[in-house]
This record gives sequence, C-alpha cells and structure tokens, in this order.
Amino acid sequence: MNDKIVILDFGSQYTQLIARRIRELNVFCEIFPFNKKIEITKDIKAVVLTGSPFSVNDPNAPQIDIEQYVNKVPLLGVCYGAQYLAKELGGRVEKSTKREYGKAKVSVNSLSPLLEGLEQGSQVWMSHADTIISVPDSFKTIAQTESIPIAAFEFIASKTPVFGLQFHPEVTHSSQGKEILSNFILNIAGAQPTWTPEAFIDETVNWIKESVGTEKVLLGLSGGVDSTIAASLIHKAIGDNLLCYFINNGLLRKNEFEDVMESYNGMGLNVFGIDASSEFLTLLEGVSDPEKKRKIIGKTFIDVFEREAKKKSDIKWLAQGTIYPDVIESVSVHGPSVTIKSHHNVGGLPEKLDLKLIEPLRMLFKDEVRRVGRSLEVKNEIVSRHPFPGPGLAIRILGPISKERVRLCQEADHIYINKLKESGWYDKVWQAGVILLPIKSVGVMGDERTYENTVALRCVNSVDGMTAEWSHLPYELLAEISNDIINHVKGINRVVYDISTKPPSTIEWE
Repeated sequence: MNDKIVILDFGSQYTQLIARRIRELNVFCEIFPFNKKIEITKDIKAVVLTGSPFSVNDPNAPQIDIEQYVNKVPLLGVCYGAQYLAKELGGRVEKSTKREYGKAKVSVNSLSPLLEGLEQGSQVWMSHADTIISVPDSFKTIAQTESIPIAAFEFIASKTPVFGLQFHPEVTHSSQGKEILSNFILNIAGAQPTWTPEAFIDETVNWIKESVGTEKVLLGLSGGVDSTIAASLIHKAIGDNLLCYFINNGLLRKNEFEDVMESYNGMGLNVFGIDASSEFLTLLEGVSDPEKKRKIIGKTFIDVFEREAKKKSDIKWLAQGTIYPDVIESVSVHGPSVTIKSHHNVGGLPEKLDLKLIEPLRMLFKDEVRRVGRSLEVKNEIVSRHPFPGPGLAIRILGPISKERVRLCQEADHIYINKLKESGWYDKVWQAGVILLPIKSVGVMGDERTYENTVALRCVNSVDGMTAEWSHLPYELLAEISNDIINHVKGINRVVYDISTKPPSTIEWE
C-alpha cells in the first residue's frame, strides 16, 4: 500500500496544483472537500489545508474540527489553511490594509525543518486579503517578508508537526516551493516516494484482474490519450476480453477515423470501428448553440453506443477513460459550482446499459496518464497527442454546423497540424487547432474579389489545461500556415492568430 497525503480543499484555485506537486515527489495524494470526515489510518502520512476565496473571519467560511488532526498527523496549512490554523489555535487574523497579491521575497528568521535549504530572499507567491496579526505563545514565526511579519510559522507544542505558510509553495512563481513541499512530505511526514508509473501499472492490472475476472469489458475509444491508455491497461489485465468501439461522429480531424483505426490494430486491441458520421451530422445540421451541440452529440453517442452494445449479450463492464481532474471538478467544495461548459464525458451510459463501471485512470492527472502510457510502451504518436474536445470540431465551428463547414474546418486544421509537425513545433506545445468563425470578409485573389470565411489559429502551452499561455510560434511559420490554408482551402480567405491566455479566455472557443 502506498503512503498517502490527504488534501482538504477549501475552494482554492490552486488545489490541483498542490496535488500535482506532491505527485511529482512520487507520493500519492488525494483531494477531498473540506467537510469530508477523514479517518486517519496508517497510510495517511500528512494532511494539507488549502487556500480559499473566503476570509477566515467570514461567518460563512468553510470550517473543520481541527482537533481531529492536531496531535494525530502532520499538518501543513497554505494561505487560508495557515490563517485557519492560527486563528483556531489562539492567534489573530485580520483584514490586510492592502491586499497582497504577487511576488514577494521571504526571509527565514528561525531554524525550521520546513524551510531547510531555503535561500534568504527566496521568491514566493502571495495571494491573500487577510493577514495573520499574531500567533499563540506555542507557535514560533519562522519566516517573514517586507510587508508581513508572519509569512510562515511552526506549532512547537504539538505532538505531531504543524506548519503554516502564508504564501503558495505549489505555484511556479515560488522559486523554491517544491523544496519546501519536499521537506514537509518526505522529511517531516516521512512519506515514501513509491508512487511511480510502474507501481501504478502493477497495482491497477492486479486490481482489474481481481475485479473483472473472466468477464468481458466494453470501452468506447476516442482516439485520444486517456481512452487509449485505459484500453492498454485493461488489455494488459484481461487481453481479448476487452472489446473496444471507436465511433466516427463526423467531427473528427481529417482522415482521423482511418488513421486511428490503423494505429489501434497495430496495438493488438480488439477494436470495432463504427461510422455514424451521417447520423450525427444530420442531427446537427444548422445548430449554432454550443450547449445544444453538446447535448445532441452526447445523446447521439449514447444512442449509437447503446444500439451497438446490445448486439453483444455477454458484456458485463463498461470502461471509461475518466481522469482525476474530471473527478475533482464534479465535486462542489462550497455551494453549487458554476458550469462553464458541460463535460464531454458521456455520463448516461452505465445506467442505460446496466453495466458495472471501471475507470482505471480516475486517480491520474493528464501528465501522469502520459507517463503511464510511455511505461506501457504505447506509441509516442498517441501518448504525445494533443487534447481534443469530446464534441470534436462541433465546438471549433462557431455558428451553424453543416457538412461544408465541417469540411472547411477539417481541411484548414489538417494543414495547420501537419505544418506544426513538420516544423518540430507540435511536440513543443500543449494543444492546437483551427477555429472556423461565423463571419465572412472581403478578399482579393488574382483579379477577383472574394467574400469568404475566416479561421482563427489557436495554439497554447500548458501543463494540465487549467491555465494556458498562447504559444509564441515564429512569424515565418504562421505566415506559411496562413498562405497554405488560403491557397489550398477554397472558401477561406483570411487567417488570424489567437493570443489570449487562460484565464480569462478558455482554450476552446465554445
């Protein structure tokens, strides 16, 4: 059994980053809502309390019974978590005279195992509106900045270590944040770094064998990283008892259905290709609303999948490529979550098909899925594949869907992606694609005036898709891509480049 770190989420935008940094230390961790009652078992080596959009002095602020953790397990409070520890254990927290957001320099003023190796003046990232004014006598301040006297503290009277950090060690702006987390997780809490791709594969394969036995499993492949790695894991456990469906919804990239089918056959997977493109495109004809597009695609996928699955009477399990961010984002930490867009995973299948559900990747982040794929020796062209939205090009075609508009988007996207691959840029960026805009503009081609479509090129760099920076592709490459699209795709006469970051923009346009 792997050692585990529990993260209690108070609603911070950085919670997943804390988990990712701990996983990077090869230590397993799991995120729970703050109000989840956690039984401290032998494998739980520490608990981390996250930040929050709330003030600890707000009557509606999230609260926990701190006594169930103090003196029982090592604790680390980050931002709100630190303020909550200080206040609950007898300190004072008040509204800052000036909201502190951004980079700061931290000075270590007391020896502490948490800050061992931290350089004086090391850069940290602040994001808080409250300040810890005082800590109890049983605490000692171990770091400060120019503007705040208590940037980090240690509770010296506790039987088990308790620390608080006013800053965020998990973000890259904190230059030695990973070292601080390593000090806490590995040295103070004593967690063993056994969470590796190889260990995950061994454990998961054994778990699948025990759970499934000789029964048959059905999995819907998308051609993407998650479903492919899920299929590879299950196939390693049960061989040909895994049956895969790859459904062509008519909204894939150009030639993708044929190319992906060829890749899957080379992997030895038991894959059936189902061409339902006409069915999807007929139902989507003329539809413009993004959510309506998603609902039509989701329902049609379920209908097609259910119809095909009923042809196989001996299937007992449904497998899905759900990953950890999907699981986390489905849980509201404090009140109803705001839906930016409905998720592309199809949630109605298990109930409709009356099958048991198996999700072998549900505890992994995207980069961990890729590492597992490499350990399974899955082809690099699949492991390094860019994320692609579940609804496909439907949400990259702004405005009404038609066969002609799908063709335009496919042709332009094909040129764009191939140029990125040829130039060596494809593997340097997180995600790229063409957006077909619902506007036409005037142009001149030869001696004729044209009035044709506009496409936007989207290309971003990211680690997990939660935040993203637009990619600084060379001007010469952009010019070449633009020229090729306009010269070779009849119906497009203008190409623009999207230089928006996430946030405030999203990676996809719909």
